[in-house]
Amino acid sequence: MVRCPAKINLFLDVVRRRPDGYHDIDTVMQAIDLFDELEIEPRRDGALTLACSDPTLPTDERNLVVRAAAALREATGCRAGARMRLTKGIPTQAGLGGGSSDAAGALVGLNAAWGLGLPADQLRDVAAGVGSDVPFFLLGGTARCTGRGEQVEPVAGAAQCHYVLVCPHVKVSTAAAYRKLRFPLTPTGLDASMCVYNLVEGNVETVGRCLYNRLEDPAFSIHPMLSDAKSGLAECGVFAGVCMTGSGSALFGLCRPQEAKGACERAAGLGLGRARRVRGIASGVVVHSRR
Repeated sequence: MVRCPAKINLFLDVVRRRPDGYHDIDTVMQAIDLFDELEIEPRRDGALTLACSDPTLPTDERNLVVRAAAALREATGCRAGARMRLTKGIPTQAGLGGGSSDAAGALVGLNAAWGLGLPADQLRDVAAGVGSDVPFFLLGGTARCTGRGEQVEPVAGAAQCHYVLVCPHVKVSTAAAYRKLRFPLTPTGLDASMCVYNLVEGNVETVGRCLYNRLEDPAFSIHPMLSDAKSGLAECGVFAGVCMTGSGSALFGLCRPQEAKGACERAAGLGLGRARRVRGIASGVVVHSRR
């Protein structure tokens, strides 16, 4: 079984639109203790099958888990198959990276289940071809990611902060959010380097002042209630900073560990969506042996 964590973006800027239709970004990602679980059983007949606890998600090649499995076979020439079951704990279309994390989990899990022994650098190459955020989840922890997101620079010694995660009852399409951007983008004067520096220093208040997401305005224009939700969280007065993650719709507030329970109760009382306490973790996808 592979545990696949969610992520939040503590900083996310869009640098430019690329000729290939993607965008170059500069982001600081943090893995958090909210997980999907992927069970893998190898099979000899070469078939790749996926079952999922969420009936709204596709289980064919449209799912990144299946695409990751196919990419790994293509890269290695392996002909083995697998029976896979995905149990979702990460909300979808919330900017939490569940699909990318699941794909990374498939790569790591199948590399072990099929006995491929593919080294980390080659696994990262396969991951980058599957999706922009997939390489991050092979490492997890805290990292600054550039390019399409596939260039991952781990942040050593970063504080594993505590957050309250709020998932409003709306979905945001990543493609729709990016289409709302108008280039050239206005410079903000904000820098991912300052976010990284303050994470290493471990000062919650200064980290809170560094939180930023270029995709907030596009997401808020699609669902204005998200802007109201962010304002409501900020006005609670219990968070060092509040931000949206990814292209939304999930929001998070940064808080001190001893204040996390009370902050979660305050956030839940606003009725904005499910609120839960989460914390940063130092790992990515992890294979667990069954007992």
